[in-house]
Amino acid sequence: MKLLAAPRRSNGNYRLYAPTVLERVRTIRRALAVGFTLPELARILKVRDAGGAPCRQVKGLLESKLVDLEVRIADLAAMRDHLRQVLKDWDNQLNGTPDGKPALLLETLQEPPRKGHQHEDIAHTRRARDGHSRVRPG
Repeated sequence: MKLLAAPRRSNGNYRLYAPTVLERVRTIRRALAVGFTLPELARILKVRDAGGAPCRQVKGLLESKLVDLEVRIADLAAMRDHLRQVLKDWDNQLNGTPDGKPALLLETLQEPPRKGHQHEDIAHTRRARDGHSRVRPG
């Protein structure tokens, strides 16, 4: 996985980078910050370096990342709501449990709902349909 071309070496064996490398590093860092992976970037940059225009694939990857993020946010919100309800239930259970007696709180736990789970199949189908799981030359 090569994101940067191998630099030339000076007589003193120092690496000599082309002036364009700094902007490429900045681009890579920004892409990583929004969720692109190193393998994705390597494929994208390989296509770009070969004269291709992977723009539509890049956009599709980001769309897919947004869908995945929305699913995770929905799941986290569902978990938050579930835990709030569990705490209310446990307060009631503890209020009805005599001091020194076990309330067996952990035994009352149930699997939390996953509200965003329904969107995962949609996101997966969409990625497969649109071919956004790979970057193709274009």
